[in-house]
Amino acid sequence: MGVKIRGGILLARKTFVIEYFGEDAWERVLKSMPLEDQQVLRAIIHVGWYPFETGKLLDQTIVDVLGRGDTGIFESIGAKSARENLSKAQKAFIQPGNPQAFMKQADTIYKFYYNIGRREYVSTGPNSGVLTTYDAETFSEVDCLTVIGWYKEALKMCGVKAVMMNEIQCRARGDKVCQYEVSWAL
Repeated sequence: MGVKIRGGILLARKTFVIEYFGEDAWERVLKSMPLEDQQVLRAIIHVGWYPFETGKLLDQTIVDVLGRGDTGIFESIGAKSARENLSKAQKAFIQPGNPQAFMKQADTIYKFYYNIGRREYVSTGPNSGVLTTYDAETFSEVDCLTVIGWYKEALKMCGVKAVMMNEIQCRARGDKVCQYEVSWAL
């Protein structure tokens, strides 16, 4: 079966590209990909499961075609995904005024997006913690950037004013896990 990701992840990327670069930019991205992947991406549904490799190729194509090699665009894509998903289908995860309660749902939230692996959150203080992704069979640096953007935006949706989040370990860089330190101001 392979590692699968939810259609919502792919749709967030599509929405971001169209919103910030225009419909023609989405077409340029698609036309830069193999025909098989183009067909998959033209028929995405939010709750469907899709190959992680298609998402990884989409990410790289967005970097190449629109980002001119700058992967930082993916933090913005992650934020867009959080706004889209957490204001609609996954609204129940938001915990206004209680960011720790939101973060403690990390593993449940993870399962909405990925079919293999798990994510754990450990509080390190009243406004901080460590988020760790274990056992993901596939990974990429840009996917980690979307995670950072997603969680920063989600915490803002819980009412925090400023969020700092740094990836301290990354499987794409040879580490055993992807791990992030996160802190915020209320």
